[in-house]
Amino acid sequence: MSTSPPDRPAHSVDPKLLEILVCPVTKATLEYDAEKQELISRPAKLAYPIRDGIPIMLPEEARRLED
Repeated sequence: MSTSPPDRPAHSVDPKLLEILVCPVTKATLEYDAEKQELISRPAKLAYPIRDGIPIMLPEEARRLED
């Protein structure tokens, strides 16, 4: 069973990690959608899933965003 640090909810991403992650396709900064547990790349129109607190930064795993 995994545990998260006491200052973060169980299904959140480390804020320091969010500061350094970029879209692997466009190298643009990402937006964190806590409700959907995704990292959004507006320029690439992709949403990368976050599973068990780990961002899955593979374009083939990303969901295409609607226009």
